[in-house]
Formats: sequence, C-alpha cells, structure tokens
Amino acid sequence: MSAIEFNNASFTYDGKTNAFEDISLTVREGEFLCVLGGNGSGKSTLAKHINALLAPDSGTVYILGRDSADPANTYYIRSNAGMVFQNPDDQIVASVIENDVAFGPENLGVPTEELRERVTAALKQVGLQGFETRETTSLSGGQKQRVAVAGVLAMEPSILVFDEASAMLDPRGRAGLMRVCRELNEAGLTIILITHFMEEAALADRIVVLENGHIALMGTPDEVLTQFDVLERLSLEVPFAVSMSHELRKRGVPVKMHVDAASLEDEIASLLAGGDAR
Repeated sequence: MSAIEFNNASFTYDGKTNAFEDISLTVREGEFLCVLGGNGSGKSTLAKHINALLAPDSGTVYILGRDSADPANTYYIRSNAGMVFQNPDDQIVASVIENDVAFGPENLGVPTEELRERVTAALKQVGLQGFETRETTSLSGGQKQRVAVAGVLAMEPSILVFDEASAMLDPRGRAGLMRVCRELNEAGLTIILITHFMEEAALADRIVVLENGHIALMGTPDEVLTQFDVLERLSLEVPFAVSMSHELRKRGVPVKMHVDAASLEDEIASLLAGGDAR
C-alpha cells in the first residue's frame, strides 16, 4: 500500500487561483521524499493535505489508503501523519519536556503506563534521553525542534512531515535534525521533507520540485539537483558540487555533474592523475 497518493488534486484558497493544480504523486511506504520550490510554489499547502488540515477542491488525496476528504478519516489520518513545523515555539505546549512530549498521545487516550514508555522512547529517538524534567525554555533552537519531533513520534505515526522545520536553525541544529530524519527513515517511517536547503534534499530518496503549483521536476537527487538551468530559473540554489561541476564544464573540464562534493573531488583527482584535466 502506498503511504500517500495525490490523484489529479487541485486546491485554491480564494476560489480563483490554485495553490496547486492537477497534482498526481505517489509516495511509497518507507520512502524519504523531499519537496522543493520557491515561495508560493505550493509546498506547505501540499504538506497540509498530507495531514488532512486541508482537503482538495478537486481530485483525491489518499493517506494510508484513506480518503482525506472524508471527515470520518480525519482522526485516523492526523493520528498517523504527524507534522513538524518551522517554529518549534508554535508547537511546544508545556513548560517541561516530558509533559510536552506526552501531550499528543495523552489526548489520543493512551494509558498512563504506555504513555511513560512512549515519552521515554520518543526522547531516545531524538537523542534527548535524560532531558525529561528539563524546562523547554532552557533549550536551544535545535533541541526545541527535537522536542517537537519527539512529541509527534510519541503518537507513533507512520508518516512524518517536516514543513521547513530546519529553517530557523543554525548549521549545527540543522545537521542534528537531519540526522534524526535519516535515522527515523531507516527505522521505517515515511519522511516528507519540505526544505530550501539543497544539502538536505540531497539526502532524500526522491525529490519533487514545485513551480506555481505544478510539478516541475521529479526524480532522484542526482536526476533533479543536476538540472542547473531549471533550478537557477526557479531561484533555487544548487548544491556546491553541482555549481562547481557546472563551472568546470563551462571551462572545458570534462567532469560529470555531481551532487556530492566527495565524488567530484574523486573525478578531478582521477583526471589530474591521468593528465586529462586542463
């Protein structure tokens, strides 16, 4: 069964202009999908459909086999498709970490003993074991975001959506959050990452690029992130290795387009060793 299915789905906020239009997209269970796009491209609107915060005006969206437009499925979908937003302060509701992480599952009616186990397990998953009694106001931005992730994980979702969740973090915080993303995906969660950081996108199994509510590009990181001209037109910064590959090729150096800096370095070293670089 697919985790997520958009079938010719369209949505408009004002009844006139589509936030996205005629989107068809299938995400398999356990996939790590990244969604890229400029401001107004429809990224966050797409994310809110995965959590049934919004429903399409036309077409269908199925989450774990349930039609998101059917109100009878809303509770199930929101219990199984968790979201982590850009600002953790908008998501943290309690002053003590263990109480905050317990908030979601407690409202689902999880028994007290199981609730304790879920809180402990969720904090361990995000690397905050032993932080149970710390005050949330004492945490760094990256730690707060991990608490927000733990609060969603304690609800035991099958799908986790990160909606620009690293946008307000420093490089260290972003690296920590991405490490958590990878580990959760390796543990079997379906991850949807909405970001504008290309280095994060490079870690995904597949990338979708939105432009004015339509899918402009879709494929593996190597297939998408090497589309230098398209990404430049969309005002999306390409990874350093892609930019450098493009510049070397313009100067006549016969390198492939690389997403990963290490692989570009290896090819340059090989060319130099063979005396072919110029």
